[in-house]
Amino acid sequence: MTGKVFLIGAGPGDPELLTLRAMRMLQAADAVVFDRLVSPEILALAPEGVLKVPVGKSADNHPVPQERINKILVDLALEGRTVARLKGGDPLIFGRGSEEAEHLAAHGIAVEYAPGITAAQGAAAATGVPLTHRGLATGVRYVTGHRQANGTLDLDWNSLASAETTLVVYMGVANMGQIAMRLVAEGLSETTPVLAIANATTPREKRLFSQLGRIALDVRDAELTAPVLFVIGKVVTLSAEWSAQDLKSLMTTADSGAAGRRIHA
Repeated sequence: MTGKVFLIGAGPGDPELLTLRAMRMLQAADAVVFDRLVSPEILALAPEGVLKVPVGKSADNHPVPQERINKILVDLALEGRTVARLKGGDPLIFGRGSEEAEHLAAHGIAVEYAPGITAAQGAAAATGVPLTHRGLATGVRYVTGHRQANGTLDLDWNSLASAETTLVVYMGVANMGQIAMRLVAEGLSETTPVLAIANATTPREKRLFSQLGRIALDVRDAELTAPVLFVIGKVVTLSAEWSAQDLKSLMTTADSGAAGRRIHA
């Protein structure tokens, strides 16, 4: 008898941010296939003795290619297993969940989704930085800062360089210098506030407050490592950690090209 696959959003890392649906699906599984960004705290919630299959990827390191992941899911389901496919954040936001669902459907395997809190929402709740705010940001855009096989970032830079929009960049550590340069070239100020947050909502979380003109340098100096999310826009100043003195410093040093920064762990 053919099994089924649950495509589960594991959220940004804090197990308390799992949905009840995600928790129910995870507890019902007898096999768990999980990505690198699924936190150990969430993996610990899987049933005792369940088969666990790591298929994590990182930049320039894909030990389990997507085609192999697809085959693993199909093979486990054809064995009659109930498979929990755990993905960091939400499976339908930069998670390839729809690609895996298409492959499973082509093999006659039932798929159910459990949406997850995506990293941007988790970072907003953890830091008090809203993604939209009346008078500061009328919209929010999610973009990926990485392309398959290190391809060119062919983004619509002109539309992204909007001072009235919050821009959230996923998977952008390696290309943040290029991203910042392109946004500035399209008119976004070098003093635009930026929050970089690594391992959001977990005990390993680190935050860095900077501005667009030097965020790549600051991230390097702070030695932030993936996963890192970037929130770019005026809403960053609403964090309790972005004090009035910080804001004054940023405004007074803008002409000299310098910028204040704050790092929190």
